[in-house]
Amino acid sequence: MSKGHTYAAAVITAAAVLTGAAGLVAGGTPPARAASGAVVLDEGAVDLTPRLVDGELQLQIDDRTTDTEVVREPSEVVWHVVPEAKSFVEGPLQGPLGSLMDAWYLNGWEADQIFALEPGWNGTEAGSDTEVTLTGFEGPGGFALYDWLEDDSYNDIPPDVHLASDPAANTSYTLGKNTEHAVPTWAFGTEGVYRLTLRASTPLADGTVSSDTETLAVAVGNVDPTAVLPGDGSSPTADPSPTGTSTPTGSGPHVIDDGHLDLAARPVDGGLQFQIKEGTAYDYEWYEPDEVVLHVVPAAKKKITSDTAFLGAEGDPVWWLPLAQVSGILWPGWNTEEWEPSALDGQVTYRVDSLQGPGTMAVFSGGSLSGWDLWINSGDGLPDSFHHSVDAHSHSYWAFTQEGVYRTKFTVSATLADGTEVSDTATIAWVVGDDVDPSTMTPGAGSEATATPTVGASGSESPSGRASSSPGAAQSAEPSASPSGPTSAAPSSGRTPATATGALASTGSGVLVPLGASVAALIVGGGAVWAVRRRRVQR
Repeated sequence: MSKGHTYAAAVITAAAVLTGAAGLVAGGTPPARAASGAVVLDEGAVDLTPRLVDGELQLQIDDRTTDTEVVREPSEVVWHVVPEAKSFVEGPLQGPLGSLMDAWYLNGWEADQIFALEPGWNGTEAGSDTEVTLTGFEGPGGFALYDWLEDDSYNDIPPDVHLASDPAANTSYTLGKNTEHAVPTWAFGTEGVYRLTLRASTPLADGTVSSDTETLAVAVGNVDPTAVLPGDGSSPTADPSPTGTSTPTGSGPHVIDDGHLDLAARPVDGGLQFQIKEGTAYDYEWYEPDEVVLHVVPAAKKKITSDTAFLGAEGDPVWWLPLAQVSGILWPGWNTEEWEPSALDGQVTYRVDSLQGPGTMAVFSGGSLSGWDLWINSGDGLPDSFHHSVDAHSHSYWAFTQEGVYRTKFTVSATLADGTEVSDTATIAWVVGDDVDPSTMTPGAGSEATATPTVGASGSESPSGRASSSPGAAQSAEPSASPSGPTSAAPSSGRTPATATGALASTGSGVLVPLGASVAALIVGGGAVWAVRRRRVQR
């Protein structure tokens, strides 16, 4: 983009749509304040506004995060880019952001799915077009301000970068005098504290140019924004850094809160054993379900949209585990890779018998442009089950509707080639959000009062109007390119896998349709309202 670029009307229109979609403003709740007295802004709409005050230009912040609009000075404010704003980096942005994997976005493609700040630009108060220049930059990673729609990416149209920390990119652009609440994307390549020094300049009626330079402090990710000094001030002695989740050593549970794991069905001693595989293809460990606590960290919190209204009311929070890996967030998959297809008669069945917890849990995929495929949905009754291909590995979306402790009882089963039915049953403990310290939890079935039963095994299908499967639908999961590992002997365990079990309850199965990350992004981030389906295959 050239330095003289002016936001187009189409951008303004798109901005209005994004703002409306993401517009859950924090009512009358006043913003938090840092120890320094700075105002912390982390949710709702704000504008950077060049404004003529007493004949001189001033760059100010119009704060609309509460019911009453307040004009603030940038030197008195700290913006917080919440951990939930983290997402993957598209290829064209890897250079400007200095990141190959993840970045933190405000007004990004998933803006309508998270509770975050919505910063825009307002050029209507300066009297003329305003030249905005990034004159100074401090931060642990790259920064870019740009416009780029999902449709642009599909059509190979590159991002329109307005400002960037990369010296090879633009450091100046023109904010039109008629531009009102344009909302380009703000992207940051790494967690930490950033300081953006911005100069706004506009011509006055007498032919002179009036300018104002301000420094904006931005705390990105798992950083305590109240410990950050505003403006161009220094951070506290120990520069705020990601807080993360630490797991104490000792006799407590093994807490997994980041990275790849599989819920695996394994052949052991002539039967089937259900275990958890943590790690990658060449670096992994096996655990019993009653040895671990799975932690869905606060960064997984998103907003229910019209696309995902089957999870609850639009605008309500949901803790979401993605189909594609995002660093810092749990990435659970399904694994039957140790079974030879000739060893089994048919597929492996995963069944959730019951769930205890404060909310509901759903497991699903984007099956096609016609809707979601629900594999498991405790909200309309359990048990729920789905079939998984043998010698395969796949991933799905997971969603939890409330913070707290959940316990999911799984039965994993198959039929051996000689007709013997084998299965294993175990309970997995989950901690969702940060209300409970996962290191203090008892893994497995547990007994805490907070694990209130919400749904349980019913033996019959709940009358929820579920659609039957399409005749041509695929009915198995295919191997994915996700990390997986070679066969490893199972560790000894006090839990003995069952053999020769009875038939599964015929509550049906979801249909596994693996998607690439780009297709997943289209379905999750797009504005279309997809029909919600549950495909059922009668046994």
